[in-house]
Amino acid sequence: MTALGFGGKVAIVTGSGGGLGKEHARLPARRGARVVVNDIGGSIAGDGLDLGLAGAVVREIRDRDSEAVADAYSMATPEGGHAVAQTALDAYGRVDVVVNNAESCGRFRSRR
Repeated sequence: MTALGFGGKVAIVTGSGGGLGKEHARLPARRGARVVVNDIGGSIAGDGLDLGLAGAVVREIRDRDSEAVADAYSMATPEGGHAVAQTALDAYGRVDVVVNNAESCGRFRSRR
């Protein structure tokens, strides 16, 4: 089977500062995509913003000779979603793939 390639494509991966999201960002990068690594990097409750987690993933991707930029906008609002897309447009001029791995700052979590 031929591996799916992403050469020349731009992928936004939300919630990609760690765990499965990190892997979801690394895969298209390995296959040629330029990646926007989005993670708010704040608390589990969605408080605060910190580019540290996203920045670490970006450095790892770049160390493997792929392209990536970090983004810490929250996907919990339409405005945040637009801001993440704008990061991709500003950096790479397009958006081809969106992997919505983020939990939108707890907005959709179970309320047990």
